[in-house]
Amino acid sequence: MHLRKRRNAPHGVDSPGPTPNVVFEASSAGTGVRVNAFRIGFMGGIGVLVALLVGSLIGQLSTVLVYIGVALFIALGLDPLVTFMERYVPRWLAITAVVVTVLAAFAGVVFAVVPILINQATNLVQNFPDIVQDLSGQQWVQDLSRQLNGSFDVNHALQSVQTFVEDPGNLLSLGGGILAVGSGILSGITGALIVLILMLYFLASMRGMKRMMYRFVPASRRDNYIAVSEEVTSSVGRYVVGQITQAGINGVLSLVWLLVIGAPLPVLLATFAFLGSLIPLVGTISAAVVISLLCFFASPATALAAALYYLVYMQVESYIISPRIMSRAVQVPGALVVIAAVAGATIGGVLGALVAVPVAASVIIIVQKVIYPRQEQA
Repeated sequence: MHLRKRRNAPHGVDSPGPTPNVVFEASSAGTGVRVNAFRIGFMGGIGVLVALLVGSLIGQLSTVLVYIGVALFIALGLDPLVTFMERYVPRWLAITAVVVTVLAAFAGVVFAVVPILINQATNLVQNFPDIVQDLSGQQWVQDLSRQLNGSFDVNHALQSVQTFVEDPGNLLSLGGGILAVGSGILSGITGALIVLILMLYFLASMRGMKRMMYRFVPASRRDNYIAVSEEVTSSVGRYVVGQITQAGINGVLSLVWLLVIGAPLPVLLATFAFLGSLIPLVGTISAAVVISLLCFFASPATALAAALYYLVYMQVESYIISPRIMSRAVQVPGALVVIAAVAGATIGGVLGALVAVPVAASVIIIVQKVIYPRQEQA
């Protein structure tokens, strides 16, 4: 195949004009461009193999990538505190003070709350037969059993649950066995240490990492890129601090209310409420439903009191607590929060649900600062 140029001159003019139109014609004569199908297929196959290799490596390094993501997430959450303290003390001293405070608070919670959680969880397993027996003897259970007579045996269902819990093999199978539980605890401790070390490194070198990342952007677009990146990281940091604060408020208020109404295992349930509140909107509702159902072991009145409390609290959180705490963070629409949390949980479990909303907030900032201005100028 031979390619030959032909110039179209204006009508009535022999020589080409100043702005000729160039047209390519194909002919079979002469030595033309040859297409090597084998070479194209070979290089395409190599590209597919490289893509599969990269995907396999990412899958094998998934745990390490999770550690890096968690450490960076925590570092971004602590960076606003470090920036605030930099107004009064040097940066290294601010980082040291923030890290020591966080570690001290974490150690205090571990030594003060974890023993109570273990004690209450142990009591729940040991006293579960008595709890089931007391629950079977309550009047509302007997009335429910009589109303459902012939279609569902409530007493038989409770006895089946009791038999399942009393068998240690079933509990071990739920936990994956003794070796699996021990391996999981050891992996958790190792992962926590790795995340802690990476978090310290990211927090100390946050500015250096940003400057290195900015140098990959062309100088003509660097200023706008820096402005958007700083706003994204600041918003993510403020969001993390605000979400942890909201979760702490929910955990403390839940503990107080559960103690007042006489709920079973109040510390364990309040801790569950705190962990659930870390996942916005979806986590709070899920924790409220589970806690209210567990309060049925005490009495229907206790469960009703817990459900009414969480209905009121979620309204107060939505209209009073959250607007005040999140006033400086980017506002994410409620529908997008639900979609992001569910999608993140599907992809990455609990960690994915935690990170999904800040990622959605970052996307909103990028759209507002980059996409919209370009559309207005087009």
